[in-house]
Amino acid sequence: MTVLEGATSYDVQKVREDFPILHRRMAGNLPLVYLDSANTSHKPTQVIDAIERHYRLHNANVARAMHQLGAEASEAFEDARTRIAEFIGAPLREEVVFTKNASEALNLVARTLGDAAPGSPYRVGAGDEIVITEMEHHSNIVPWQLLCQRNDATLRWFGVTDDGRLDLSNLDTLITERTKVVSLTWVSNMLGTINPLDTIIARAKEVGALVVIDGSQAVPQIPVDLSTLGADFVAFTGHKMVGPTGIGVLWGRYDVLAELPPFLGGGEMIETVTMERSTFARPPARFEAGTPPIAQAVGLAAAADYLTGIGMDQVAAHEQHITAYALEAMQQVDGLTVVGPTEAVDRGGAISFTLENVHPHDVAQLLDSRGVAVRAGHHCAKPAHLRFGVQSTTRASFYLYTTTQEIDALVEALRHTQNYFDA
Repeated sequence: MTVLEGATSYDVQKVREDFPILHRRMAGNLPLVYLDSANTSHKPTQVIDAIERHYRLHNANVARAMHQLGAEASEAFEDARTRIAEFIGAPLREEVVFTKNASEALNLVARTLGDAAPGSPYRVGAGDEIVITEMEHHSNIVPWQLLCQRNDATLRWFGVTDDGRLDLSNLDTLITERTKVVSLTWVSNMLGTINPLDTIIARAKEVGALVVIDGSQAVPQIPVDLSTLGADFVAFTGHKMVGPTGIGVLWGRYDVLAELPPFLGGGEMIETVTMERSTFARPPARFEAGTPPIAQAVGLAAAADYLTGIGMDQVAAHEQHITAYALEAMQQVDGLTVVGPTEAVDRGGAISFTLENVHPHDVAQLLDSRGVAVRAGHHCAKPAHLRFGVQSTTRASFYLYTTTQEIDALVEALRHTQNYFDA
């Protein structure tokens, strides 16, 4: 290989010591080779301990209990909001809304833009256009389709080039004065492509459109500063950034959030309630109906602290290094075709591929029999698969704890799989 392990400045083996599950032995006493981090990442001891400590010592509901435990839980929850705001460079902590995942965050935006009052500058209604891309996760397609159906708006999209990049040749004719929202992924979960947000955001702002970013694969992998990004909303999820499941984040510009109606109704999102009508709290409480994911927020803050301690620039460097190593090694396997960019340039750590004459599900099962965990299927990106003429792919995805030895194990297992079906 031409890419060396030393390209990463932090000690990967030392980092792996923080992740208990990475030391598991699988069936047949095989070591676990976990290459499914784009699906969900593993959790370090620091995050697990933070959640356990909260439940053991501080468990109570927030914003309503007047006793000491209630005060401690409320403080921990709001401290988590502050730490997440700092992690993503949010100008205001009140711009951070906790959701149960990125899908809910994106649905929140789509629903409230459609429900905004007539005459609101943010309302999406009849005749308006929403622009997305062909490489989106279903969570950034379906909510916009539903909004268009409800409010008689029109959905348009960027296509994808043969090498897995966005086709921006029609940028100025696709994003026009009729465009109300541009929503796209920062890093594709299937193709691995890192999209040119600067170019697209600049065009959207020229026509006065709101910009929504699905940051689910970006926030865990690269340094993020939302104060300079230029977007209006960014959604991401905890479980892909070494945090717990059951929590996501919607960041939104406060002036926009303050003009939008509630998404869900219930406790703590209200100002006053009478039998005739209700008035609603200011953001972020307006969008956090009911008991929020308290322990999960504590765990997510611990995850952000963990990543900050390593350094997101170092995480990004390792991701690029390990992806370059994997692309070079995997393309030496006979019959393997990478679906997406084949060079580690503007590329995240997910590689989808096909193996000639072998169904992706069979590939995944045979790899699993050798202790190598990957994902097979459409990865919630059916339109992108259709664009490349395949029903499904196998996907290997990497993170801060992935080693070149694990890539070597993947390649060996892929060759074994190919030989098994050639025999």
